[in-house]
Amino acid sequence: MLQGKSNKSFIFSTMQQALVITLVVLLSVSPSHASEDDPLEPMNRVIFGFNEVVDDNILEPVAEGYRFITPDPVEDSVSNFFNNLGEINTIINSALQMKLDKTISSTSRFVINSSVGVLGLFDVATTLGIQRHREDFGQTLGYYGFSPGPYLVLPFFGPSSFRDAPGFYVDVMIEKDISPIHTELHHEERQAIQATNVIDTRANLLKATKILDTAAKDKYIFLRESYLQRRAKMVSDGKDVQDFEIDVLEINY
Repeated sequence: MLQGKSNKSFIFSTMQQALVITLVVLLSVSPSHASEDDPLEPMNRVIFGFNEVVDDNILEPVAEGYRFITPDPVEDSVSNFFNNLGEINTIINSALQMKLDKTISSTSRFVINSSVGVLGLFDVATTLGIQRHREDFGQTLGYYGFSPGPYLVLPFFGPSSFRDAPGFYVDVMIEKDISPIHTELHHEERQAIQATNVIDTRANLLKATKILDTAAKDKYIFLRESYLQRRAKMVSDGKDVQDFEIDVLEINY
């Protein structure tokens, strides 16, 4: 009982910290930059270039090897497992946004896939017609009116914004406090699972990477515009937001 109260207080404390960080960051942006999506472009391009080097020399080759040696059914089960864990953040953020339908849907998915789907290895909920949603704390901040602020490229993590970066931090802290991977497993086991998650995620983006390499004259601008429009669409639940050319917005290096 005390542990439950401790978890709740930790979550709300983390959210309060993120809100303060977001407010400070957004207020620190000069008014002249208020209408500019990317006032930090020179710095962002440097970080983007660094991420490209890491991806080209480490992540992409490892992901290609993983896809080559892993049978498709096993790869699908690994992706299902991590998608199921992602339902935890979706449930919390759907509830914070008072989206009852998504909260119920995501909770149902998590319960069904964690039990009947054998710890999420099989996506039984989708076969039952229960749609998967994605909600994060950056979307929650947007739901309550926080502007995305300037575009920001994070080392290793890729496209973000002055609103989404603190939101990402909150999601990570919530996962660490609630996810069974962090609460039940030893450090070495957690590291192995997290590394697998990174490799599996990158493997799922190999096809999108090839499309991006051939479709974009300037990958930086293409990813920036794609990311900003996709996030606007996610915050508004797709209302009054046009899709950008090719949806490769999942590419975060």
